[in-house]
Amino acid sequence: MKEFLGFGGYSRAAEGAYSWQHLLFVGSLLAIMTVLAVVLGRKNRNSSVQQKNKVLIAAAILIDTFEIFKIVVLCLRSESLDPVAHNLPLFLCSIQLIAIPLAAFSKGSIKEAAIDFVCIFGILGAVFGTVGAAQNYNAYPVLSMDNVVSGITHCISGFASLYILFSRMERMRKENMLITYSILIVFCIAAYAANILVDYNYMFLMSGDGTPYDILYNLVNGNRVLYPLLVVALFVIYIFAFYKIFHLIADKRSEKAAV
Repeated sequence: MKEFLGFGGYSRAAEGAYSWQHLLFVGSLLAIMTVLAVVLGRKNRNSSVQQKNKVLIAAAILIDTFEIFKIVVLCLRSESLDPVAHNLPLFLCSIQLIAIPLAAFSKGSIKEAAIDFVCIFGILGAVFGTVGAAQNYNAYPVLSMDNVVSGITHCISGFASLYILFSRMERMRKENMLITYSILIVFCIAAYAANILVDYNYMFLMSGDGTPYDILYNLVNGNRVLYPLLVVALFVIYIFAFYKIFHLIADKRSEKAAV
């Protein structure tokens, strides 16, 4: 257990990004995530809103519990509170630590917008935070607290996203799009400010850091202004595209039902 939690450092070498151990581990997590979301989503599709919401409540409690556990272990390992500053919910995927509880416990348009936000970014964060997390699997062994807890929390986000779709909880009302954009922009501003204050890379606004964002970073030669603006622009475009595709599919489904 001491070795799993990383006290005194890991004696095992990291297997490396995209090693068979990395891909087998995250592939298993993604498979479990998908099966659970599909089974529970289809089971609750015709249930009451309250019944559907119970699954989101469980996801909200689990994701925050795992994250708090990770931060406590990191603080104990470093014998300081320094890890807190580097584990704020200011990455695109870790915003779900706030968004999923909002989706589970809030009401009205805030709840609808939070559900849509989780739906839009949950699966993206799950894939990028597991398969795309090259820096983590180059730094820590696959079966370590750092990677296991990270994999679980990212997959809870992906689970919530897929569950919302399969249980038909999403609304994707165009009038709520402004709230969705507002949530994103507020977190981006907070992330950029935190990056400057604590010298970190929240939202990957400072560099790609071994992730697919490196493609964009290299494209603009690491320009300090263009790079973060393009990262935010990609988020905005992704939200717009998700809404557009969702409504195209919904319209076609309605046409078929009418026929």
